Amino acid sequence: MNNNHILADSHIGRLLIKLSLPATIGMLVMALYNIVDTIFVGHGVGSLAIAGLTIVFPIQMIVMAVAMMVGMGAASIISRALGANDIARANQTLGNVLLIVVSLGIVVAVGGNLCIDVLLKIFGATPAILPYARDYARIILAGTMLFAFAMTANAVVRAEGRATIAMTTMIVSSVLNIILDAVFIFGFGWGIRGAAVATVVSQLTTDLYLLGFFVRGKGSLKICRVGFRPNFKIIREMVAVGSSAFVRQISGSLIAVVVNNTLKFYGGELSIAVYGIVNRILMFVFMPIFGIAQGVQPIVGYNYGARRYAQALRVLHLGMVCTTLIAVAGAFYLEIFPAQIFSFFTNDQQLIKLGVRAIRIINIGTALIGFQVIATTLFQSLGMARKALYLTVARQLVLIPLVIFLPIPFQLNGVWCAFPLSDLLFFFVSWGMYRPQVHNLKKMHLHPELSVIAAHEVTPSAHFNRI
Repeated sequence: MNNNHILADSHIGRLLIKLSLPATIGMLVMALYNIVDTIFVGHGVGSLAIAGLTIVFPIQMIVMAVAMMVGMGAASIISRALGANDIARANQTLGNVLLIVVSLGIVVAVGGNLCIDVLLKIFGATPAILPYARDYARIILAGTMLFAFAMTANAVVRAEGRATIAMTTMIVSSVLNIILDAVFIFGFGWGIRGAAVATVVSQLTTDLYLLGFFVRGKGSLKICRVGFRPNFKIIREMVAVGSSAFVRQISGSLIAVVVNNTLKFYGGELSIAVYGIVNRILMFVFMPIFGIAQGVQPIVGYNYGARRYAQALRVLHLGMVCTTLIAVAGAFYLEIFPAQIFSFFTNDQQLIKLGVRAIRIINIGTALIGFQVIATTLFQSLGMARKALYLTVARQLVLIPLVIFLPIPFQLNGVWCAFPLSDLLFFFVSWGMYRPQVHNLKKMHLHPELSVIAAHEVTPSAHFNRI
């Protein structure tokens, strides 16, 4: 083990703050950008434009799914490789990440634009919403590769413990996006297309910064020619470990499609706009939770690879406490001030009234989210792809039927009730899987002779035999 590496710090609380705080700040700024973006669109264009953003969101989630699969999978491999002092494997993983992102980014951008109207109608666009959704989606799809590279590169930077760099890129990108939103929407009068252009330009800025970071060799990892040769063992492990993140985003996209179409039937265009606003509000609550999880992941992965199980357990417990406190605080605030929050996005009183009812129902399960995120992060950190994937799929398998069938007796309220019910059921599933794994880590800490099993977990062959 490289004892001089940043992740080798034995002061777990200090290390978690060092890694989580930058990620949390960066993700909060990103969430703030999404909120401000929606506010600008709502006041500068109108409620139908907000509905257009909501329709396009599943397409963006597909891009995020690919980027997060590659990024989270690579982060797990890299953090374990650094813990085992295998720098060559970490560098080769980085090269394969860039190769995959560029290739898939081009495919998604070209394929998406060729069938854009069909996609938008499938995702729930009505004739009134379609023009807004089309204008936004065409520009966003053109910048797919930029967005995917920014997400994966940030995950890789965090995997080597450089959370401040990742935070800086997110803050710069988000602040620039907010500024350009105001200029393009109100100054140039570009409407919803201005919001899309602002997003693409800000992502380009992030990409140039991150590319320079790797090329100049500022971190532990370096971009080298040999790294771009496809290593199918690494790619296979990357996809397997990151598959839970991929399925979470893809299933999230599927859920958005189902919800949009259900809302179109039971509530019309305004209810789709409500769903879009609620998503952005909840994102502001969830982003700090994901930021802490991103700090927990490399620490657990590194200490697991280095066979320091006590440290891994300590950071898991600390992460669980922090994320739960954030989730509870967020749930309390949303329950007390829903009307005031919605009034930031629109002056449409009917939209505000629908939004208050929706957010108060959906918010019932918010307090349980912190535990669920850390439970999934544990299995991702240890490279246990199948368990992480199962946790992700379980929630979606419950949520989709609830969204489809609850509105039959309860109409529009049934759509909103599906979310807290699925959160409650998923909490019990997560608890049932999390406790035995924590128990195993405690056993390996108390009985070092069992740690030889963990050593095999780092190797791809053993990893896939378990899957």
